[in-house]
Amino acid sequence: MLCSLCASKTNVFSEVQHKKYLQCNECNSVMLDHSFFLSKNQERERYNLHQNDVYNLGYQNSVSTIIEKVVNNHSKHDKGLDFGSGTNSVVSYLLKNKNYDILEYDPIFKNKNDVLLDSNYDYIICCEVVEHFYRPIQEFQLLSRLLKPNGTLYCKTKLFTENINFDTWWYKNDPTHVFFYTPKSINWIKNKFNFGHVEVAKDVIIFQK
Repeated sequence: MLCSLCASKTNVFSEVQHKKYLQCNECNSVMLDHSFFLSKNQERERYNLHQNDVYNLGYQNSVSTIIEKVVNNHSKHDKGLDFGSGTNSVVSYLLKNKNYDILEYDPIFKNKNDVLLDSNYDYIICCEVVEHFYRPIQEFQLLSRLLKPNGTLYCKTKLFTENINFDTWWYKNDPTHVFFYTPKSINWIKNKFNFGHVEVAKDVIIFQK
């Protein structure tokens, strides 16, 4: 199987909890073998179990870095997109409360908003989304196309690093988490899509055009 991000060869990395994971020889990404992917209906059922209470302070605090970065880097007149917003997005809720112009798109729950993919944005937020990408190269191509020149992409996810024991890593246990990025993956994305700068702030990766 080839890497679904950079199309390089992969090797078996781990076989744990009756699943097989592969690691790319080029970008070091770790990915779930495609044969273990959930169906769309199974994905939807899993996402419906998420407790996305926008009034929950813990939930709000978990996205505080993104909110802070957007408020510091963008005006209320800038056009934003919450990509993969799910059923109830705390990011959009908090930014709209600050009178920011942000729209919501989700391929499963809000796919009637496909018209949003015909526009361009000053910033795009992917909050706990990129680890769900079955085809990350296609998704990042789309995200790059949707950004205006000098636009910014904010991705909240957990990076896999060498000091993590993958077999006991809790982040892989969600059955909808299928792709795990490494620092080398992030640099590959930066170069592939001509981002001028990338910053990692806590669990938020910021790609700047």
